Amino acid sequence: MEQDWIWGLIGGLLIGSGGAVYLLANGRIMGASGILGGLVDGSGRSDAWERLAFLAGVVLLPVLLYPLYGAVETNVKSNWAVLIAAGLLVGLGTRIANGCTSGHGVCGISRFSLRGIASTVGYILAGAVTVLLFRHVWGII
Repeated sequence: MEQDWIWGLIGGLLIGSGGAVYLLANGRIMGASGILGGLVDGSGRSDAWERLAFLAGVVLLPVLLYPLYGAVETNVKSNWAVLIAAGLLVGLGTRIANGCTSGHGVCGISRFSLRGIASTVGYILAGAVTVLLFRHVWGII
């Protein structure tokens, strides 16, 4: 039996623990799109250093862990147009939903938030339709 599932479990535990610590320490939900969005639109100026520290951790931790684990296999395509379009669509979706999977999915569902549950169901359905169309119908990804 493959043991790759353990990495998903460990990652989920780390994200959940990080969300709990962020909520307990700051009294706010750990939503990555809201943290980044507050820096971009200027609404998060009062706690900009906290937001920058969070984002630095998100970017730098994989870099620091690379020597221990090496490269990981991904299914990322080399088609830059597809990658850029995917990033823009994810960004648009998080703005429309007023949050991302870390805010709604991890932190919202764990607090039994109906808004978080509804948003997460919407994310999953949108992802399923996207894969169906782009991979199985149009063969783009």
